[in-house]
This record gives sequence, C-alpha cells and structure tokens, in this order.
Amino acid sequence: MSEDYCDFCDLPLSQCVHGRPAPTPASAAAKPATTPRPRKQAAPRVKATKPVVRRWTPPEVLAPLVLQVLEDAGGSLPADQALGRIEERLEGQFASGDHELTPSGEPRWQYAARRARAALVKDGQLTKDEPGVWRLA
Repeated sequence: MSEDYCDFCDLPLSQCVHGRPAPTPASAAAKPATTPRPRKQAAPRVKATKPVVRRWTPPEVLAPLVLQVLEDAGGSLPADQALGRIEERLEGQFASGDHELTPSGEPRWQYAARRARAALVKDGQLTKDEPGVWRLA
C-alpha cells in the first residue's frame, strides 16, 4: 500500500497539515437536534444584615459633643483643652477600642474627634482661622 507524500513537508498526506481537508465553515456545522431548555431563575439572595459592632467611637458621634464643648467654653478652645473636656464628658462611655493607638500613636477617640472637627469645618460650623484653636463659626 503506497501512501502519497506532501510536496511541501515530505510527510504522508494523512499526517501533514497541507494534506488535511479544509475545516467546515461554522454556518455549515451541524446544528443541535433539540432546542436548549431555558435555565431556571435562581431565587434572589437575601443578605442577612448583622448589627454593626464598633470597636471605637466614630466621628459622627463625637461631632455634637465637639460643638457642645465649644459652646460651653464660650466659642473657642485650644485643641488640647477641647480634647481634654471631650475626654471628661466621655469618661465611662468609651468603646472598647477607643484607647487603642493609631499608627501615628494617637488614641483612636482623639483621632475620631479631630476628624469630627474637620467635618464640622467643612460644614461651616467651625472655623480654622487660627492653628491649634477650635472655634465656632
């Protein structure tokens, strides 16, 4: 039994890429005999909500206290005194992580109080015209 060889690669035509028949076009490919069944719709997932347990007091909680401390002091205080008065008012109400230190070495409650002050400045309730002084607008 003699086999024909390819003129380009000297392989038997059954093994070379040149002797293989051309692939059939996609449109001429056999279509499935049955139509696909529609997929079942999955029931929507209900996300269980857990109560948020915060380890430290967020700035939103401290913002009214910052305003109250400044009002009681006549409208302005140096930052250290303002933080001291906030600490006095929060005594016994601190969250479990409020006294943990931030990477910069500041207690978390003080960091939150400073962020609360920044938000109040942005809202126009406090001014930052004098460095180191918290002042009502």
